[in-house]
Amino acid sequence: MNFHATTDKQKKKTRRRARPRLTLAAKIGLIILLLHGLVAILGPVLAPESPAEIVSDDSFLGVGECGLLGSDYLGRDLYSRMLHGARMTIGTALIATIAGFLIGMALGFTGAEVGGWVDNAISAFVDLLISFPPILLSLVVIVALGNSLLVLVATVAVIHAPRVARVGRAIAMDVATKDFVEVARTRGEGLWSILSREIWPNTIRSLAAEFGLRLTFSILFLSSLSFLGLGIQPPTADWGVMVRENMSGLLYGSGAALFPAGAIASISVGINLVVDWIVEQTGQEISGEMLK
Repeated sequence: MNFHATTDKQKKKTRRRARPRLTLAAKIGLIILLLHGLVAILGPVLAPESPAEIVSDDSFLGVGECGLLGSDYLGRDLYSRMLHGARMTIGTALIATIAGFLIGMALGFTGAEVGGWVDNAISAFVDLLISFPPILLSLVVIVALGNSLLVLVATVAVIHAPRVARVGRAIAMDVATKDFVEVARTRGEGLWSILSREIWPNTIRSLAAEFGLRLTFSILFLSSLSFLGLGIQPPTADWGVMVRENMSGLLYGSGAALFPAGAIASISVGINLVVDWIVEQTGQEISGEMLK
């Protein structure tokens, strides 16, 4: 009995050691992301006013003078617009990142596993897309097709896909040389089975770090387009739009532009804190390609 009890204790200790422990920075990052996620989901329900409704005749009222955060340049409730803008900003960036990530992984994993002329063709296509600067590519697409929400999401997804494909291909090629993948090939498993059962589960952690970086890029990039007037258009509540609309309030001592800018900065910091923890757990350094 004592021997079995000792063995069970050793197993429990081993399991505890195997579990990755969250650092303080990672906990802070997760709390930030959780708060932003809740706001994005529940924001429109919690907002006391409509995002387009003018609630005051005075613009750039201070904190507490009109709602919780004051009013914007048209006298709209800034707090309500912030809550509505969270869903638009985070939701659009998340959808675009997921779409680009799925396309990029499909291309990268297929090239790594199939090899030969298929890999060469995918690599050439990826290099061609990467050669276009993201801002230039987005300007060309938006001018040609307009700046609808679908076009914006598709544009960001196309920008992500080749970069994810390059990183995914490098990771998949390393996993593809492992013995368990060779055994799967020997058993005669098909391409989809090898990609989904053998390669994908063993690349999740590394790709999770890449996904976090891509999500940060999506939020900043879409907000930048909105700030330039090329992204989401008013009166839709979007944090990038809100920064541009209320820039003149800084001349009058209003912080109307600082609240959405602070929200963009905080979620970016939260994502990067979690990404840094994931990278530490994998024992890998973020490559230059992942930072592009």
